[in-house]
Amino acid sequence: MRHRSLFMITTAVTAGALTLSACGSRDDSGSDSGGGGTTVVIGLDAPLTGDLSAMGQGIKNSADLAVKIANKNKEVEGVTFKLEALDDVAQAATGQQNATKLVGNNEVMGVVGPLNSDVGQSMQKVFANANLVQVSPANTNPELTQGKDWQSGKKVRGFKTYFRTSTTDAIQGPFAARYMVNEKKFKKVYVIDDKKTYGAGLAATFAAEFKKLGGEVVGTDHINPDDKDFSAVASKVAQAKPDVVYYGGEYPAGAPLASQIKNAGAKVPTVGGDALFSPEYVNLAKQNAEGDFASSVGAPLETLDTAKQFIADYKAGGYKGGYEAYGGYSYDSTWAIIQAVKAVVEKNDGKLPESSEARKQITEAMQNVSFEGVTGKVGFDEFGDTTNRQLSLYEVKSGKHVSVSTGEFDG
Repeated sequence: MRHRSLFMITTAVTAGALTLSACGSRDDSGSDSGGGGTTVVIGLDAPLTGDLSAMGQGIKNSADLAVKIANKNKEVEGVTFKLEALDDVAQAATGQQNATKLVGNNEVMGVVGPLNSDVGQSMQKVFANANLVQVSPANTNPELTQGKDWQSGKKVRGFKTYFRTSTTDAIQGPFAARYMVNEKKFKKVYVIDDKKTYGAGLAATFAAEFKKLGGEVVGTDHINPDDKDFSAVASKVAQAKPDVVYYGGEYPAGAPLASQIKNAGAKVPTVGGDALFSPEYVNLAKQNAEGDFASSVGAPLETLDTAKQFIADYKAGGYKGGYEAYGGYSYDSTWAIIQAVKAVVEKNDGKLPESSEARKQITEAMQNVSFEGVTGKVGFDEFGDTTNRQLSLYEVKSGKHVSVSTGEFDG
């Protein structure tokens, strides 16, 4: 795979081997894949075990692939990249501990992750204090980049070290709402969320757009995602007689909730965000998943010419499990860090500065990173959000998520 053709990077590294800097380590025996030189560690945080591990492992595997490709092609001459993956079990407190651990390793020059927005929030300040850049492939809550008052139009970027390659709930929720009203002609919705940063925010943006388009919210509720019995909420949904249910949350609770709603007599589709876009949703809800919808960031990877090589390389890599919803975005997040490192190396005549200065310069370089990635054009706006605003909506048909709408949200 030739990344110099697939990825049209805007920076070029100075030819010749790099010299060792204070922030790297040297293997004089040349036993690593780079044959010695500077080692740059890219940290990764995701739920590698637990209910969301399918998505987390897809993120890890895809980042691992990016690192291997970079080393194989000598993307940054003289630098060997290594991945250090930590498991946050989808818990904010664990994610914060992992952030502290990664900051403490002077070889870590950037971090990919996490999956969950509430985990991302817990990590931001830790990384910002250390000038360590973080690129999430999956956090979608707008507050992480635009501040708590973003809905009022007062957008304030809180952390210049934080970036993401996924679009936000500010457009993901409304994108789904427009399809439900304009294409499906649904007029009444029952809205449920799991009270988490991601779920509550996503449900709120969907409900606001649904009402704006003339629809009616006939009921709202919250659930504890750790519960398994949602019969009380399911009964209330059935009594309200909505045309559709919207759930802001993740598939471990979303799938049984949707199934129990149908079993309670409300034979209506459940719609959710990218955290429902997983084969695991169908595995859990079984036949009751039929007709349900999930929005997700970007276009289906299988339809993108830019993703063909990634898909082939992932398959050839022999990874256990699929790349899932965020694999392409994880690869691009990792590649963005690699490109920021490359830019700093070029700026410093083939060397990386000492650790703290290198981290500072890599964060600054990230703002200007731009390349054709697996998911399309990769770049960041003034808030650290992706400039790629494409989204897709999927419907479960015959046990699989099938794309029914792809486009760029223009709201």
